[in-house]
Amino acid sequence: MSELQRSFAKAKLAGLPLEPPLPPSDHNLALVEEESSDELQSLPDSGQDEDDSSASSASSTGTIRPNSKNLFARPTGPKPRKDALDPLPWTDYFAQEDYLENVGNDETVIHHVYLTPPAPGSPLFVLHHGAGSSGLTFALLAEELRKAVPGSGALAVEARGHGETVVKTTDGQIKREPYDLSLHVLSSDLSNAVRLVQGKLQSPHLPDMILVGHSLGGPVVTDVAQRGTLGSSVLGYAVLDVVEGSCLLLGTKSDTNPRSDLPIGSAMDALQKMNLYLATRPKSFTSLASGIEWHTRSRTLRNSASARVSVPSLLFQQTGPGSATMGFQPWLWRTDLSATEHYWENWFTGLSKKFLEAKGGKLLILAGTDRLDKELMIGQMQGKYQLQVFPDAGHFIQEDQPAKTAMVLADFYRRNDRSALVLPPKVGEMPKQKS
Repeated sequence: MSELQRSFAKAKLAGLPLEPPLPPSDHNLALVEEESSDELQSLPDSGQDEDDSSASSASSTGTIRPNSKNLFARPTGPKPRKDALDPLPWTDYFAQEDYLENVGNDETVIHHVYLTPPAPGSPLFVLHHGAGSSGLTFALLAEELRKAVPGSGALAVEARGHGETVVKTTDGQIKREPYDLSLHVLSSDLSNAVRLVQGKLQSPHLPDMILVGHSLGGPVVTDVAQRGTLGSSVLGYAVLDVVEGSCLLLGTKSDTNPRSDLPIGSAMDALQKMNLYLATRPKSFTSLASGIEWHTRSRTLRNSASARVSVPSLLFQQTGPGSATMGFQPWLWRTDLSATEHYWENWFTGLSKKFLEAKGGKLLILAGTDRLDKELMIGQMQGKYQLQVFPDAGHFIQEDQPAKTAMVLADFYRRNDRSALVLPPKVGEMPKQKS
């Protein structure tokens, strides 16, 4: 074919209409129907709580008309209820509060305690708080203890300079800071408070007791057990989240809280970091609700119910000319922790040795095994005490996990309850067998 003929053929073909599509065969129709049914079966059920945009097919995307005004708006959840930050009364957790006067040679201590008396024959859990805290740190724990050990009592004692415990001079004037917070004085105060409660209840003898101390309270109850000031009524003592080699006062363990760096290291290193913590926490609050909110948001306390009952006892409202210049009456800390720095080493030095050597059952509850020092690790391997770890709790174990703490304490009491022991008869008292 010549070049002229090829050009003529192309011109003719270009003028012809396009070739119509072939009609689908039976085989092709079957394939199309199968694919359509598969796509329908893959769609989610309309009754499920799924996002409409992701559950729709491609053919229905045209019906979605998002509001362009709120397309990139940040979703907002429900606002916290105002009553979620309201304080809770101590009367929900203890039967009574008392102010017990102990007159000494050069001072008079008025011990403020929260008390639920034990039933006859039931034990009394004696609770001592940590530095800067109060007796209401044990409020939820006291409630859970009554469930775990029916009939048991709870006595939460507030140290001098904490809560509402006050010290008066011989002429009746209330002493101001600095208080004598040495370990010997604090342990004597605890023993005196227990004896005063015994007198108030008009009991001829002390009930069986389990001493429980959190943070600073740990050295206090351990010192009482070692000195034996409460006699054989002390069945055992429990120390909550404090050891000599890695002591904590108030810090929390949290990835989001810059004040959470306190726990790990030697005792002296942790005590030095305490100053950093005190420098970063708020000096005052505009209301009790803001104080409760700070404790929960900073993860200092991880149980909002406990924060609502314990935090108000840590603060007092300032009145007078100073508050007038601020435009409101701020809530300040009751206890100046920085003023107690002189006693920090006195509280914790020698704690591990004393804990292992004192008489009675021994229980150590920690928020992490990294808090154990060498002496306690050896003692634990030798079976000298019971160790319990709550990795999900912060420093305030009794507030973060009150039910679990109560269960462990109840089991600890039962293991050391001497009334449950059945001793075999003496050889001389055994009846002679008939030959």
